[in-house]
Amino acid sequence: MQLSIDPQAKALIFDLDGTLVDTMPTHFVAWQAVMKKYGIDFTEEIFYKYAGVPTFKIIALLNVEFGKAMNVEEVHLEKENAFVDLIHSIKLIKQVADLAIANFGKLPMAIGTGGVPDVVKLTLEAVGLEKYFDIIVTSRDVKNYKPAPDTFLKCAALMHVEPKFCQVFEDAEAGLQAGISAGMITTDVRPYY
Repeated sequence: MQLSIDPQAKALIFDLDGTLVDTMPTHFVAWQAVMKKYGIDFTEEIFYKYAGVPTFKIIALLNVEFGKAMNVEEVHLEKENAFVDLIHSIKLIKQVADLAIANFGKLPMAIGTGGVPDVVKLTLEAVGLEKYFDIIVTSRDVKNYKPAPDTFLKCAALMHVEPKFCQVFEDAEAGLQAGISAGMITTDVRPYY
C-alpha cells in the first residue's frame, strides 16, 4: 500500500513527530529520563495517551494526574534539552518524507506540530528537511492545540488554501481529530510504515 495524495488536495500539511520524522522513541526516552527525576514512572501508555499534545501542556496534565507541582517552564526546558541531546538518533519516516520531497514546489506544504520552534528547527535540520517547508506552525503559534483544529487551520490560512482542499498527514489521535475538525482531508500515516 502506497501513501498518496488525494485528487482533491491543493495543499499538504504534515505533522512532524511520528509522521515525517521517527522521533517518538527518542521523545519517549527523554520523557522517561526527566520524569524519573520527579518520581513519575512515565510508561508507554502515558506517552501515547498524550501523543500530539505540546510538552508544556503534558507537564501540566501530569501535575494533576500524579499530584505533583513541577514547574512547567523548567521541566519543559529539561525535557526538550534531553531530546536535543539525543537528536542524532532520529530518522526520517521514508514513505512520508518521500511524498513531501516529491511534491516540493508542486503544491504548497506546511508543517503543523505541537512542538516548539527551536526543537522543530533542529529536528528538520537533523534529517535534512529544513529546505522543504517555509510554513511551520508550532504550539507557540496557536492558542488551542490539537485536537483543536487551530494548528491546521493556521497552516491553511498561511498557504492561502481553503481547509477542505488541504490534506493532513498525521500519526496521533489528537492530530487526526484536529484534521477532521478542520474539515480537511485527513490521512493516518501509521498503516503506511
